[in-house]
Amino acid sequence: MTKQTAGLQAFIELIEGVADNKYVMGDRLVEVGIGGPNLEAILSSVAMAQGELGHARLLYNWTFDLREKKGKKPEIEKQSGKALDGVVKAKDWISLIAALYTVNVALDVVLKSALEARHAEVVARIHKLIKEQKEHIMYASNWAHQLLHDKGAVPRRFRESLEQIIPEAETWLLTIENTTELGAEGYLLPNVSLVQSFKEQIGKVAPQGAVAHGN
Repeated sequence: MTKQTAGLQAFIELIEGVADNKYVMGDRLVEVGIGGPNLEAILSSVAMAQGELGHARLLYNWTFDLREKKGKKPEIEKQSGKALDGVVKAKDWISLIAALYTVNVALDVVLKSALEARHAEVVARIHKLIKEQKEHIMYASNWAHQLLHDKGAVPRRFRESLEQIIPEAETWLLTIENTTELGAEGYLLPNVSLVQSFKEQIGKVAPQGAVAHGN
């Protein structure tokens, strides 16, 4: 087994974090999504859960390879502890959509930076995943629009859910930004502003003022 560089170790941690969020999101899409507002939402949620769990499995297997472990790849029965709290605690349709949208935008920002860095093995592993993830973001974005423009207490509750998970996602992205080994060894673009990219994407659905000050 070759000695792992600091950049590779950091990249493995990053990929595990992406996998953990997708694994827990897949679980939440089934557990919470089964109580969706209509049959179409329920069926879409269950189908999307399979996509998230499939992505998680591929990413966990990749970390197994990156660590140069031998033998049969283990069955994943739980996350490694890196999933965002807002994903783990999604308990109803409103908080589920807030988590699905926010986290997938954050993951997309990270993975696209990795893709643009053009590290040969990374590109081969994540190109298809990014394309598939776009459908999840579009689905969550459409639901976010609906919830923000619904009647009664729904918009306020959705904004509150966003207020809880957006700062958590930004903190995670900032930690990645500050891990300079990732850029130095070509796993991410050097000096990339992940948080700024995330804010720009989130702002297309939930402008900062609407999240912070909406009633």
